[in-house]
Amino acid sequence: MSKGSTLPETTTEVGAGRPGVDEPASTRGKTAIADVVVVKIAGMAAREIPGVHTMGGGLSRTIGAVRERIPGSRANVGRGVKVEVGERQTAIDLDLVVEYGVPIMETTADVRENVILAVERITGLEVVEVNITVNDVHLPEDDDAPAQADSRVE
Repeated sequence: MSKGSTLPETTTEVGAGRPGVDEPASTRGKTAIADVVVVKIAGMAAREIPGVHTMGGGLSRTIGAVRERIPGSRANVGRGVKVEVGERQTAIDLDLVVEYGVPIMETTADVRENVILAVERITGLEVVEVNITVNDVHLPEDDDAPAQADSRVE
């Protein structure tokens, strides 16, 4: 499995193509799709669903939060996404944090549907499964800044 861009990039050939001037132009040559392409598409599609607060497990979220505070850095859309890509099919694993109060089963069903539609439409690969793990629930008070304690000394 590939995990964002942290592992060596792999590509999967999805269009074998046929050489020759007698063949239609659209079939002359090969098409290869890197695993990171599927990771990014799945990550973006999952984040589009209302109720998804963020993605990734506890440690990856912490590291990602630190990395995103560095000037000039970009958010990692592949955080919390693992894929396995074959010649014509792909399997996807997602780690989510959902907002408090959203129906988790409905939210994960919406995420699953959106990810499958996006990956199949954009890559042409058949998505055989999308496994989702909800790692945490984001509470409204998690956004509040920590209260300043009154100093005991002046």
